[in-house]
Amino acid sequence: MADTKREIERKYESDDSGLPDLTGVGGVATVLDKGLVELDATYYDTADERLAADALTLRRRTGGSDAGWHLKFPVGPGVRDEIRAPLSDTLPEEIAALVRSRARDAELIPLVRLRSARDVRHLVDADGALLAEASVDTVTAERLGGGGEAAQWTEIEVELAEDGDPAFLDLVEKRLRKAGVRRSKSPSKLARALEQTGGPRRSSRRKGEPAPPVTAGDHVLAYLRAQRDVLVELDPAVRRDVPDSVHRMRVATRRARSTLRSFRAVLDRTVTDPLAAELKWLAGALGVDRDQEVTAERLRAALDAVPPDLVAGPVQDRLAAWAEAGHGGAHTQLTGVLDSRRYLTLLDTLDGLLADPPLRKAAGKQPDKVIAKAVDKDLATLSALVEQALGAPPGEERDVAVHEARKKAKRTRYAAEAATPALGKPARSLTKGMKNLTTLLGEHQDSVMTRLTLRELSATAHAAGESAFTYGLLYGREEARAAQAEAELPGLWKKIGSPAAG
Repeated sequence: MADTKREIERKYESDDSGLPDLTGVGGVATVLDKGLVELDATYYDTADERLAADALTLRRRTGGSDAGWHLKFPVGPGVRDEIRAPLSDTLPEEIAALVRSRARDAELIPLVRLRSARDVRHLVDADGALLAEASVDTVTAERLGGGGEAAQWTEIEVELAEDGDPAFLDLVEKRLRKAGVRRSKSPSKLARALEQTGGPRRSSRRKGEPAPPVTAGDHVLAYLRAQRDVLVELDPAVRRDVPDSVHRMRVATRRARSTLRSFRAVLDRTVTDPLAAELKWLAGALGVDRDQEVTAERLRAALDAVPPDLVAGPVQDRLAAWAEAGHGGAHTQLTGVLDSRRYLTLLDTLDGLLADPPLRKAAGKQPDKVIAKAVDKDLATLSALVEQALGAPPGEERDVAVHEARKKAKRTRYAAEAATPALGKPARSLTKGMKNLTTLLGEHQDSVMTRLTLRELSATAHAAGESAFTYGLLYGREEARAAQAEAELPGLWKKIGSPAAG
């Protein structure tokens, strides 16, 4: 099984002088010599280096205390999450799955071999607790498959101990700088190896600073490209069940779909409509897990607010069992979706659209009129839906009308977000108003879904001979929350204003 470690480290250029004395730095009482370790790592990537383009590293390493497969994801400057799996001859499926959104159908092949002689020191405090590991690495890099030359260098690496204070690394760096040691220009050994071994620059996906958007088409594609990047980057986190990752991926999916639907004057719908349908499918798959998560959190919070003497029967245990069973099944189903040919084809189609967009004539025009017109059209439709919800009788008809208004409010919000770089303050103001509106309408919809769940739980409890009193109490409170949202809607909508007022 793979496990995860947060790695916080800094790399420095080194010469023959080696590691300066770090005794006394930030509480370092002793520098322990841990000896020399021989490491041999083979780095894998696609032939066009898609992992390297996103600053991911995948290696199989022998030697040292953590031999095995290592996959590293960038978190921030000098911070990476390392996923580890036991040593094996072939890449473990659990690791391969985490790079599938990047690699797609491309084969992962050995590209670079790094052999390092690591001279290790442990920096410990007066109690013998490890503060950091400092090492001097003599590295030999070899490009595999031909076409490159070997490279050699020496570097200093300082890795913070688990749960250590990153400020400690600042103190170490201050001492290193006084000794003439400077930060490495390369973020990782692999990045330096790829550069210095001189192999062909084969990646067509290597990222750079995009040109500033000018036309209406530029702005729409920039927003769509950002959502594509979020989908790809969040895929591994969703597979690992990282908190909030499903929600964020679902939002990016909805934003991409809304962009295709709102800006049909810019992108040819005969090409984009099939992709929009696939994005709707993906959002639905993500929603199974997310909706379960939202309802469970809402019910737990609501139950915590109930006085103990009003909790009749094993309500908390039944809720916990329902939440655990639902989440486990939903996550397994979602992982299957992410492994499916349909999902990978969706990503390929999105890439293809961005590489060769089906632009219409309006795409080449100035964005202020083209994009503003699209946003106003969404806002006008939303206005009609809000008025319909306000006029609907209480009950199921109003619940459905409010839900439809909520979906359109989200689409209008995403259109305003896409328009913000071009339209500035008016679009930012509309985005803020739509965010407030979707929050209120979301509260109403969450109440509707929670009441459905309470009916199911109540029926199950009753069949088991348990009291349904607490479920009824929670149901009544949910009805009150929905009524409150309905009461606040007219005033909030009045503040946002009509399309003409914008």
